[in-house]
Amino acid sequence: MVANIVILDYGSGNLRSAERAVARTGAEVTVTSDLGAAAEADGLVVPGVGAYAACMAGIEALNAGPVIAARVAAGKPVLGICVGMQILFESGVEHGVETKGLGLLPGSVTKLSAERIPHMGWNTVQVPSGSRLLTGLTGDERFYFVHSYAAQDLELLAQAGAEVTTATHDLPFAAAVEAGALSAAQFHPEKSSDAGFLLLTNWVAGLR
Repeated sequence: MVANIVILDYGSGNLRSAERAVARTGAEVTVTSDLGAAAEADGLVVPGVGAYAACMAGIEALNAGPVIAARVAAGKPVLGICVGMQILFESGVEHGVETKGLGLLPGSVTKLSAERIPHMGWNTVQVPSGSRLLTGLTGDERFYFVHSYAAQDLELLAQAGAEVTTATHDLPFAAAVEAGALSAAQFHPEKSSDAGFLLLTNWVAGLR
């Protein structure tokens, strides 16, 4: 069975690079703003780049939030990438302004407390033993990050029962989260070479 995957086009994200990367796994991939297709697909990818508030504005303009939430509630897989991960949380705070998120993950996305901002480039991650998304990693792989904000309340995520993969940029933050049908990565798997391809392959394999 070939998995049918929709990459949600709501005006933000590396749509074509994400499309090519997911298609490389052998899945059938469609980039669309059609909410019916997003609701019915085997897997839904929510990309995102830029500002939290701008991404949420795009989601709200499309009225995509209820579709994403309904998929998660029904156990239908969703993968958020970069700011597409961040908007899954309850809120995001940028430049002192708090923007309401989708509330599918607990906590807020806040500015990294680090000497160098943004966190840009390659970094290793620490994968929990229960991770399905990153099964097969040796621990030496590096993923590509470009961000100044992140989910940093790791204890809150753990209390919610999520599997949290962490990375450290002066202080630890959530590099990936797995919570039931919901998966998310702060890094860009489509730009992370073989390690990113492994993540996408694992995610697609879980759809079948």
